[in-house]
Amino acid sequence: MGEVLVIGGGIIGLAIALELKQQGVAVTVLSRDFKQAAAHAAAGMLAPQAEALPPSPFLDLCLRSRALYPSWTQHLEEQTGLSTGYWACGILQPWYEAAIHGKRSAEAEAEHWLDRTAIHQHQPGLSTAVGGGYWFPLDAQVDNRALAIALWQAAQAAGIDIQEGIPATSLKTQASRVTAVITSTGEWQADHYVLAGGAWSAEVLPVPVSPQKGQMLSVQVPSGEALSLQQVLFGSEIYMVPRRDGLIVLGATSEWVGFSPGNTPMGVNTLLAAAIRLYPAIADYPIQEFWWGFRPTTPDELPLLGSSPYNNLTLATGHHRNGILLAPITARLITDWIVQGQADPLLDYFHYARFQLKDGISGL
Repeated sequence: MGEVLVIGGGIIGLAIALELKQQGVAVTVLSRDFKQAAAHAAAGMLAPQAEALPPSPFLDLCLRSRALYPSWTQHLEEQTGLSTGYWACGILQPWYEAAIHGKRSAEAEAEHWLDRTAIHQHQPGLSTAVGGGYWFPLDAQVDNRALAIALWQAAQAAGIDIQEGIPATSLKTQASRVTAVITSTGEWQADHYVLAGGAWSAEVLPVPVSPQKGQMLSVQVPSGEALSLQQVLFGSEIYMVPRRDGLIVLGATSEWVGFSPGNTPMGVNTLLAAAIRLYPAIADYPIQEFWWGFRPTTPDELPLLGSSPYNNLTLATGHHRNGILLAPITARLITDWIVQGQADPLLDYFHYARFQLKDGISGL
């Protein structure tokens, strides 16, 4: 395998680049803006069960990736000496009393359901309106920002050429091959290309990936007060992700506003009201930070993985809000596809042919 050029320096692009490098492949990464990548705006939940995903190939993909996380993050930490914040804390999904009659299924209830008494014993401080909920002990979290930094450091230490501040704008093609990536600094060439541009992927190739904005904020448990949240709360209106250092991340809105930047009063108010309703004590915690990001979202909210209309271009984009969770499995499957020509059967379900390209290229 000759040199591979990865378009995108977010968590997906870096994870793929590192996996390729470990297979002996020369890799260059073109990064638009490391701090703009979706990984920096996420909360780091690893929540295939709390997300209530139906039995499907996508659930299988998510579960396989969650299973890789302990060893994957341990390896990264050993390589870099940096923490990734991986925490197998489990995820609690509280339900308000008024919604209990619509709870998900008898099957799930038998395994994971906590009644009113049990859930308030499990997590003190919940709103009295919470009448029960699901407990998912195998779901987990990672500190998404710490993970992104660890990946960046590991990639640099491995000798991967990371070109920061270079947005790709289009592809130069001939017949069924990509011959160059056109960027703000000129053309870049390689033997094989990977499109992992996240929400900006459609600026390079007319894939059906659009930015869905999410606003977030964090609060800090006051100094001297013990962290009372010991697992993620995944409510119907809000999720709350506690870090071991007392920071609690709150998210996230879902807005179709293009790449409009900034936090808004409406967005922040929505998050705070929902968080206080679910866990009232948080009303007195000092706010630490506001931020926003853009989820790379396809029409069916499933990723585009594997082959493309060009035989030397591989797709790895459109992960919606599951990019953090799916990073290890995406890196492994894409690397196997590029290096060994082995397409895992799961890739068939995320093939570009399920869409039509805006400019008429067959299959997208």
